[in-house]
Amino acid sequence: MKHDQPIVPRKDEETKLLQNRLRRIEGQIRGIAQMVEDDRYCTDILVQISAANKALKNVGLQVLEHHTAHCVVDAAKNGEDDVMEDLLKAIRQFSKT
Repeated sequence: MKHDQPIVPRKDEETKLLQNRLRRIEGQIRGIAQMVEDDRYCTDILVQISAANKALKNVGLQVLEHHTAHCVVDAAKNGEDDVMEDLLKAIRQFSKT
């Protein structure tokens, strides 16, 4: 199953929350780049990288939750047989580190 658009679109509020979180992460990444440029202490940089990774992972979990609760459920109701394989593929891809 391949879709270019979500089966169940996100609500505007959900989209705004995701975009705001991604902008904060973008700011964190710029801050890390500045720390590297300023030749800051390695451990401090690693702490910030860890925080950015965690924040990005949380955004991914929110997207996965929406996909599962809405897109997968809707596809299953409509008899799309490959919906579970699609979900498992998404989980496998997301959980790669």
